[in-house]
Amino acid sequence: MSTDIFCKVIDNYGDIGVCWRLCKQLAARGETVRLIVDDASALAWMATVRPRLVEILSWDQSHQIEQPADLVIESFGCELPESYIAKMARQATLDKASTWVNLEYLSAEHYAEECHLLPSPVMQGTGKGLIKTFFYPGFTSKTGGLLREPDLFEWQAAFDKAQWLKSQNIDWQRDSNERIVSLFCYEPKALSALLDELKDSDQPTLLLVTAGRATQVMNTLKAISNKALRIHYLPYLTQDDYDHLLWTSDFSFVRGEDSLVRAMWAGKPFVWQIYPQDDDAHHAKLEAFLDVYLQGVEAATAAQIRIAHRLWNDLDVSQNRPASHILLGLHEWRIASLVQRDLWANQQDLVSQLLRLQPQSRA
Repeated sequence: MSTDIFCKVIDNYGDIGVCWRLCKQLAARGETVRLIVDDASALAWMATVRPRLVEILSWDQSHQIEQPADLVIESFGCELPESYIAKMARQATLDKASTWVNLEYLSAEHYAEECHLLPSPVMQGTGKGLIKTFFYPGFTSKTGGLLREPDLFEWQAAFDKAQWLKSQNIDWQRDSNERIVSLFCYEPKALSALLDELKDSDQPTLLLVTAGRATQVMNTLKAISNKALRIHYLPYLTQDDYDHLLWTSDFSFVRGEDSLVRAMWAGKPFVWQIYPQDDDAHHAKLEAFLDVYLQGVEAATAAQIRIAHRLWNDLDVSQNRPASHILLGLHEWRIASLVQRDLWANQQDLVSQLLRLQPQSRA
């Protein structure tokens, strides 16, 4: 099939990050892909290698597309250009209808299962008579699954941690039992206290800080290294190198949708900072994720993981727990992370499910 993916970059690069991974995985399966995006600047560092089967167009170039693709993906409610919808409508009258999919945000809440694959007929306007299908990524077999390359775990097994650190000019003091923690975050209130406690810890820590907002908040806090805590600031990483960072780290702080999924596949302990919303709707979203993520995890370990997430997301302040509580019980946490990774790997991945949505007339 041919696929057109439409993306509007809102903030924080999560939307284009997900769309680019989707492009790569479709191309790896032999599909031709066009990514139509309003701001492709992030791809300059995120995607230094461009698959041959992927073409990148600006949003303004969408009117130049003569024939809509077999599969049309409208990511995160970005709304297709009217000129493109008109061409889809015209093709439908010629019995060449595209499959129009609205790719939604990842959520563990119940509505993801209830609304996945629901059809939405267009009742008026340029696209009257067309049908849009809602596609919800998720964590259960009743959703669209998660983005995952077929050979991802083989890549992980062949990964050389020490060699990658050397390639990034990162000095890892392996002989001193130095743990590696990666920091990809917004502005968590617990960060300042965590840094203070890591500086007083008996176990040395190498903190790898990602570029962007994580570096900015560290600069705001005027964070400096000492004997117990060494801080290394990273440049913007390609998606492949961000995966390598997660595979390298003993513990990761992640944020947003794409890094959450990649941290889950890494099979290492992590804490997810969910994007904060003014009405605190993110609280319910976080708890829904933890309910799913911790199914089957031993009670004490599950409680520790939940407390860590609540601390990092400013939801557990009344308990007066120290920020160092986040990094407790990592051995048991590692075991649980691998078990959960394998459980999700048994579910059909997102791209495989998308490819099952064959166009009505061009399959």
